Amino acid sequence: MSHEKAIDKLLNAVLDEDVSDMHFKVGSKPIIRKAGEIVHVDEFSTMKVEHIQRLIREIITDEQAEEFAHGNELDLSYSLADQARFRVNIYHQRGTPAMVMRKIPFEVPVLDDLGLPEVVKEISMEMRGLVLVTGATGTGKSTTIAAMINHINMNRSAHIVTIEDPIEFLHSDNKCTICQREVGIDTKDWSTGLRSVFRQDPDVILIGEMRDAESISTALIGAETGHLVLSTLHTTNAMETISRIIDVFPQGQQHLIRLQLGQLISGIVSQRLLPAIKEEDGRVLAAEVLVQSSTVNACIINPEKTYLLTETMEKSYSQYGMQTFDMALYNLLLDEKIDREVALATASNPTKLDLRLKGIETASDWRME
Repeated sequence: MSHEKAIDKLLNAVLDEDVSDMHFKVGSKPIIRKAGEIVHVDEFSTMKVEHIQRLIREIITDEQAEEFAHGNELDLSYSLADQARFRVNIYHQRGTPAMVMRKIPFEVPVLDDLGLPEVVKEISMEMRGLVLVTGATGTGKSTTIAAMINHINMNRSAHIVTIEDPIEFLHSDNKCTICQREVGIDTKDWSTGLRSVFRQDPDVILIGEMRDAESISTALIGAETGHLVLSTLHTTNAMETISRIIDVFPQGQQHLIRLQLGQLISGIVSQRLLPAIKEEDGRVLAAEVLVQSSTVNACIINPEKTYLLTETMEKSYSQYGMQTFDMALYNLLLDEKIDREVALATASNPTKLDLRLKGIETASDWRME
């Protein structure tokens, strides 16, 4: 008769639908992030070194244990039978082991359920180009990317190859055939996976994160050679995303990178999760969306015009479906999904948003009918 793992007992005890993350470290009771807030789970005892070591040992291989013993961090996935999968990071702090687990639902998300603008479906269906989903940690980038892959899978015949660390959502073939490759398991490392992806006959390539010049260059090459490339970045808006990508490269290469980006960017979706007015609704997604256009192209290519990207998005909703983050906030406010205090505290330009809300500045072009 098999015994339930300690890690499974613990997860079963602390998990509910509003819990997104679990933290385990020496000297603290288990900690969860629930509806965006950090909560100490007081019904458990303070965790000791042997407790953490046991939890970790139950979910790692001998090879990973050896790697961790040499001081390396570990990224891996773990499944709790019939309930959820988790993205796991195991690390040391104050000389003791610690672990954070982020919940990944079994069910692949659908774009219609996420509160994203309709234009994101159109961006997903581009045949080629570079599509980026950006935002801080915990803003749902992986969920949005998975929903975009799912949309392609339901509506287009293609071969999709993903390189992830670790694999999060599990996709099944529908109209597409999908190969998901996990770094450290299915490919030796990021570099090897990136170099080999073009030999696997892909139509769509997902690079889990653009983390350095090599992964950015691979993404640009993929888009330039006729593939649709999707990836994520830890940036807060379209303008910062463009600047971050360019700044990764030496000064002498930056003009070429601007030219490539201007021609290849199909869309940038930058998102944040905000507390909803109704506590039972948890958090609400607010998204800025940039879509390829001749004006966007010019703003990216010419460094003296890049600052005009926000203004371009504000003026391009009716024609292209673009919207700024503050436009998203304005509409969430009108729909009574967030309150005024949250909107003004998180706005890129709170003064301008406040004037629009008071009717001092016209806002007819900001309303998404």
